[in-house]
Amino acid sequence: MSIQLIILLIAAIVLVTFVALSAIFFIWLERKVAGRIQDRLGPTRTGGKFGWLQTIADGVKLLAKEDVIPANADQFLFRLGPYLAFTGSFLAYLALPFSRDVVALQMNIALFFMLAVMATEVFGVILAGYGSGSKWALFGGMREAAQVVSYEVPMALCVLIPVLTAGTLNLNVISQQQAGLFWNWYIFHNPFTFLAFWTYFTCATASCKRAPFDLAEAESELVAGFHTEYSGLRWSFFFMAEYGSMFAVSGIATMLFLGGWHTGVIPATVSEWMYQNLWPVYVVVSVLVFIAKCWILVFIMMWVRWTLPRLRIDQVMTTCLKYLLPIACVLLLGASLLPLVWHSVFPGWVKLPFRNPPAYPAAPR
Repeated sequence: MSIQLIILLIAAIVLVTFVALSAIFFIWLERKVAGRIQDRLGPTRTGGKFGWLQTIADGVKLLAKEDVIPANADQFLFRLGPYLAFTGSFLAYLALPFSRDVVALQMNIALFFMLAVMATEVFGVILAGYGSGSKWALFGGMREAAQVVSYEVPMALCVLIPVLTAGTLNLNVISQQQAGLFWNWYIFHNPFTFLAFWTYFTCATASCKRAPFDLAEAESELVAGFHTEYSGLRWSFFFMAEYGSMFAVSGIATMLFLGGWHTGVIPATVSEWMYQNLWPVYVVVSVLVFIAKCWILVFIMMWVRWTLPRLRIDQVMTTCLKYLLPIACVLLLGASLLPLVWHSVFPGWVKLPFRNPPAYPAAPR
């Protein structure tokens, strides 16, 4: 077995472990957030004062539950659905950089790869709804297909705005161009990138099936939506995919708009000196900063879920097609024309916002 294959295997094990542990933490956090917003305590008993082991207990329960498959279900599609949904969510982590040298697979088209593989999660949802042999599950799957495919269009348009500014699809380069103090982050680059961040975040929330856009599993209308007939471990895979996608889309937002792994309070020269001379410290700090930023965005998704009421499916589609899609088109057009207009009004005053990718020094060994 070659060294490269061993490294890839270790990276895959680390990523799977991280996704699983993140899902456990997010489930506990969401119960706590929901409890505080609804003026109650949330988990308090299992695992001490804060209920740390409540999610672990639920996981053991799911592992021990009987795996029930309906008699009218398509056996192959019913089994394939949850694994396909989780795979689409997990593959995005292969190209997601947690720091300057901490990435499973270095890709020049990392952003395109992440968006492409995350879009395949919807196939697992559709197969689950269709293969269950239940009309409620089928309705939930079709709603999910309509919703996710529609919201991916304005989300992709918003992603193009920082890509135009950076001049690359490489997430490492995009993050490195935002090194230094926080006003170097692309969210503060111009008004179009600022508005693009919030538009992207709204579309990303809808693409993860989060309330108020969770019409694919609206309990009041569809029992439990596309996963009505699932139980035990297969049921848990859908929620691992959902929480995994929440962190992945938050990671994209952090990379494109919020400075990536940079703290925003350390000058670029100091950061580069730390990278050259204190590489282990630089990596640990940058990974923790990146994860903290993503967790904050995930927390905001949870906050929104337990604050706003669920929309109707027609309102969800109207929000996308009549409002978010035109807004994303206007923002993309404005970000494209801004350099031309700026230099026409102020010739020679500032450099063109489109920057050349920085030259990376060799990683220390």
